[in-house]
Amino acid sequence: MANFNLNKVILGGRLTADPELKQTQSGIAVVSFTIAVNRRYSKDSAQQNESDFFNVTAWRATAEFVSRYFRKGSSICITGSIQNRNWVDQEGQKHYRTDIVADEVMFVDSRSDSSAASDSFGSAPTPSFSSPSGSAPKFEEIKTDDDLPF
Repeated sequence: MANFNLNKVILGGRLTADPELKQTQSGIAVVSFTIAVNRRYSKDSAQQNESDFFNVTAWRATAEFVSRYFRKGSSICITGSIQNRNWVDQEGQKHYRTDIVADEVMFVDSRSDSSAASDSFGSAPTPSFSSPSGSAPKFEEIKTDDDLPF
């Protein structure tokens, strides 16, 4: 049997607090934040909602991107991997923590939704999503499967 390892997470939710950008001693940007993800389930034939909270860490340019464009309440989608950490504190007590290490971070809200969230949760800068040419990209139409390169 082949050795198969896969550790990939995709989460979409809302930030529970403003992300705080920090620097390591060697000057590498790092940001940690928590996102709340709603989960829906049925209980006694009624729909129930519950939130799960995930600790996320982003590094370097991704960390700077998060700290610049996201605030408490912002919708966010991240892809990354799960990382388990454990350590022993000064009293000899062992601690465990599971974090999500973000590889990619994406906007979820449209520009108008981001502005509304900014008004509700503070003044987050609203990025522009226009293309460099100012118009939508042109795509080539493929008429049959025979035209596909694979």
